[in-house]
Amino acid sequence: MTKRALALLMLLFGLAFAAPALCEPSWSEVARASGTPQIPGLNIVYLAPLGNPAEAKWKNILVHQTEGPPGSAKNGAAEQAKNPTRRGVIVWVETDGTVYWAVPETTITTQGDGGNRNDNKYIDNTKTFHAVTKENSIGIEFSGNYPDVRKPVTEAQTAAWLVLVRFLQERYGIPPENIYAHNWIDFKDSRYCEGCELATLARKLNYRPMPVSAGR
Repeated sequence: MTKRALALLMLLFGLAFAAPALCEPSWSEVARASGTPQIPGLNIVYLAPLGNPAEAKWKNILVHQTEGPPGSAKNGAAEQAKNPTRRGVIVWVETDGTVYWAVPETTITTQGDGGNRNDNKYIDNTKTFHAVTKENSIGIEFSGNYPDVRKPVTEAQTAAWLVLVRFLQERYGIPPENIYAHNWIDFKDSRYCEGCELATLARKLNYRPMPVSAGR
């Protein structure tokens, strides 16, 4: 075999192994896919498949916490799936970091209190007062802080959140400044700041989604 033929063979051999990598979808493509996309670094269970993200008019991400022992998020997601518009959220995060996507992404669940906070205690509420609501915000619920409401989320939940929030931002074109803790925009439990640590972490990532084309 000549050197030229050997070089050509090696090139073709290399391309054969490179081809699968070249065909892998980009992060943006994964984030905007329909069906049940599996997200690298995240254990996600879909109780409802994703559709076209353009049909979901989410402008904000709202972070909630709810008291309950391990298993509460899984059970909460199951109940949400049975009654999609009940009080609750679209996405639930279990103490072990498992994410449950409970209902179709266009569902307006009953969450929040209409953005009724106006005291500027945590953020400038002139931008959120009666403006960050269930109609324009996708809610994420973290179970745990039980039996002590001041108990922080688990390390597994934090790790899952830092992946999940970028997925949501990319899917719906949400900038980091539109990530809110529930306590930031509504008057809530005075014993602790619901969602504040998680929302702060997400904003510090300063993740900027790719521009969303009109025909996505």
